[in-house]
Amino acid sequence: MMNFSICFVNFLIFMLISTTFFMFSIYFLLNDLVYFIEWDLLAINSSSIVMTFLFDWMSFMFMSFVLFISALVIYYSKEYMSEDIHINRFILLVVMFVLSMMLLIISPNLISILLGWDGLGLVSYCLVIYFQNVKSYNAGMLTALSNRIGDVALLVAIAWMLNYGSWNYIFYIEIMKNDFSMMIIGVLVMLAAMTKSAQIPFSSWLPAAMAAPTPVSALVHSSTLVTAGVYLLIRFNILLVDTFMGKFLLLIGGLTMFMAGVAANFEFDLKKIIALSTLSQLGLMMSILAMGFPKLAFFHLLTHALFKALLFMCAGAIIHNMKNSQDIRDMGGLIYFMPLTTSCLNVANLALCGMPFLAGFYSKDLILEVVLLSNLNLFSFFLYFFSTGLTVCYSFRLSYYSLTGDMNQSSLNCLNDEAWGMSKSMLTLLTMAVIGGALLNWLMFSYNTMICLSPNLKNLTLMVCLVGGFSGYLISNVNLYFFNKSLNYYLFSFMNMSMWFMPVLSTIGIMKYPLSLGFKTMKSFDQGWSEFMGGQNFYYLIKQFSFMNQFLQNNNLKIYLMMFVFWVFILVSFMFS
Repeated sequence: MMNFSICFVNFLIFMLISTTFFMFSIYFLLNDLVYFIEWDLLAINSSSIVMTFLFDWMSFMFMSFVLFISALVIYYSKEYMSEDIHINRFILLVVMFVLSMMLLIISPNLISILLGWDGLGLVSYCLVIYFQNVKSYNAGMLTALSNRIGDVALLVAIAWMLNYGSWNYIFYIEIMKNDFSMMIIGVLVMLAAMTKSAQIPFSSWLPAAMAAPTPVSALVHSSTLVTAGVYLLIRFNILLVDTFMGKFLLLIGGLTMFMAGVAANFEFDLKKIIALSTLSQLGLMMSILAMGFPKLAFFHLLTHALFKALLFMCAGAIIHNMKNSQDIRDMGGLIYFMPLTTSCLNVANLALCGMPFLAGFYSKDLILEVVLLSNLNLFSFFLYFFSTGLTVCYSFRLSYYSLTGDMNQSSLNCLNDEAWGMSKSMLTLLTMAVIGGALLNWLMFSYNTMICLSPNLKNLTLMVCLVGGFSGYLISNVNLYFFNKSLNYYLFSFMNMSMWFMPVLSTIGIMKYPLSLGFKTMKSFDQGWSEFMGGQNFYYLIKQFSFMNQFLQNNNLKIYLMMFVFWVFILVSFMFS
């Protein structure tokens, strides 16, 4: 009973705090309030250590969503992880993960951001290697080492902030934008955000992190780890407007969105398809953020969190029933065995595609209409809309493979929807995935604005979605032996399936050679010449002098007489020379 009680207590606490924070966010939003709180931890003479917190409608709303989703994930884990004898440890790791994200959200200070940032990195490593095998270990190392690049960038940014009076970046963003020499902080923060949000060329760790338990994936991919980079850039958004950094991030975000969409259409692992859809949506958030629309990026961040957590929960329930098989080719006909789970999966998929009046529609449609209204080049325009079509394509492909046709695994199975603990969490998120977009739309965009477009452009988003969905149906419905030509173009398929060889480049190019170079440098310099010419050589000389001194002191009178005669002879020879 201990296992169930810790889950239920955390669920109740998180839900209560989440509701409170949501009420606070509405109050702060309607009254346009911002609270900046300083807590003096320690003061010695003229030095003081101060902890700072920033409370505004954005931080309260994000915290309420994180706590809401994490409460449902913990309640879901009660049944999903019921066979784990260390479930208490698992729940405590999830709680630490959430607290690290809380610290990052409310920090206007780079030092406290680093605490939350590194807390996320450390706990995510512990969760990725939770199932202790070689694959999980490799995935954990790839995740940790990729994120260390961003951590180092944040450390360098903290050092560079010494040029100012404090580390509270919130006071200096305007100055940073106007001061060219301080734009280096913006570049470093952007690098940190790109690693944490898995933008090209740091994308390979995101699908690898699927080695973690599915409840962790639901939490990581919806509202915590991968969204930390986007949230940080939303706070630093002033530095991106009308600068080279913004244009670069627009290109990188668009390419990430396109690459993830293509890779998901070649993937057969259920969790990896959903992970690649997260990568695609992160690229969309980064792109619209680079164009100077932080509020839109935040809006999509929140709506995406709702249906992405639901997608992972449905995937977890399916994997749980399929006896841990994640290959969508093994599935089929799930609609007959698990109607509730597959209904939730379909609604979440449609919300991801931007189906009208579901959560994803309000944010994605608004973003694409703003793109149509903006002065954007043809290449970025193509990336936005083609990637949207790819999203619908792989979503329909996933639904076709898993839900229709005949069961491709064992004919003797016990698939059912009787896991009520998991179903309750899924149904709660289903409600939010349906109404959450409209609710947030009314709250966040209270003023009346009109996007005036021609009928053709207005319908372009819907047409792209329909064409993408039809393409996904055609790709899935072809006969494998007669019409599917992907096996004839094996290298092309392999390139797209492996995310343009990015895992190979990340592990060998970015990690293997720099780490081996660092090892050789340490052996040659730190433990080689530096030791020989420095510490070790100095130790050797002192030891030799010590031996000589000891030899002289331990000998008899003849030695001293000989030394005395020697020095007298030297003195006399100097006097008479």
